[in-house]
Amino acid sequence: MLDDFYKDSWEWLAWHWFYPATFFGFEWAHIDYLFLILAIPAVFVVRWIGNWQARQKMEVAFRAPQLEWQPVSLLRYIPYTLMGLFILFLIIALARPQRTNTRIEQTSEGIDILLVMDISESMRIEDFQPTRLAAAKKTAIDFIQGRQFDRIGIVIFSGAAYSLTPLTTDYEMLQNYIQEIDYDLIPEAGTAIGNAIGVATNRLQESDSKTKVIILISDGDNTGGSLDPITSAQLASYYGIKIYTIIVGTEGEVPITERETGKKKYFKNTINESTLREIATIGEGKFFRTTGNQALEEVFKLINSYEKSEIKENRFKTTQDFYHIYLSWAIVFFLLWLLLKSTFISNVLED
Repeated sequence: MLDDFYKDSWEWLAWHWFYPATFFGFEWAHIDYLFLILAIPAVFVVRWIGNWQARQKMEVAFRAPQLEWQPVSLLRYIPYTLMGLFILFLIIALARPQRTNTRIEQTSEGIDILLVMDISESMRIEDFQPTRLAAAKKTAIDFIQGRQFDRIGIVIFSGAAYSLTPLTTDYEMLQNYIQEIDYDLIPEAGTAIGNAIGVATNRLQESDSKTKVIILISDGDNTGGSLDPITSAQLASYYGIKIYTIIVGTEGEVPITERETGKKKYFKNTINESTLREIATIGEGKFFRTTGNQALEEVFKLINSYEKSEIKENRFKTTQDFYHIYLSWAIVFFLLWLLLKSTFISNVLED
């Protein structure tokens, strides 16, 4: 502690205070004062003219060798130099050189979001590239990468629904889980949309977040489960949960690769959007119909823009003054000037 005291006490003696980079790195509380530096030479010129005019002249005869200029006569300028340096550093101190550090803290209440993903057999259809599920997985990962401060969880469903991850801000873990999602994770066949909303609601009802969101991705037909989708949506709405629904798929002839033979076959596909549309209405969200990878990506970007976390930013500004460094030097030069101005140095004769 004592060492720090001595170190701070003698800090003003360091040479780096006079480097140009140091001066350019300062902020100045009264930068206009620095223009007074330009007046310092004028003050000495005026003083010299006044002294020259008021000087008493006396004719004295000297021999030629005595009239030669002597270097010692330069000593008479030392007090003037010290006074000039005193004024210079006093002006710098008055301009108050400073350095400001700004610290920014960001806080957010965040949003709780559950991605509810259909992994039923129909999500193997290849009207999206390479399949509906693969496209949904990629888009979900991109969505997660674009979020900040939000807790996100994953629910998967086919004939039954299961929570794959809890609500978390570990986005890397979420992406790893999404990459591992496959059709075989749930053995029950079908599309239990009502059960999926029920599992998501059960997760979110325990949340203290002001904003709770379900994003449901499916091909639209509820063909399994024990819960009615409309009833589940009404329950979610009761708990203040907003629901966005996204249908993936196209109507007409669509391709799918058979698991057993690996051959691609085509069949006629129909899309029933009425259920998901009504769910979104009940959940006070929005319904989206997508027919390709690009459209699905655009939908997630849109939802990303709708559901923004409220970020509060606090700025802490600390200012450190350095005027005392230059004031110390000004005092030193002033004391030296007082010491020398009345000595023989000030009275050394000119040529």
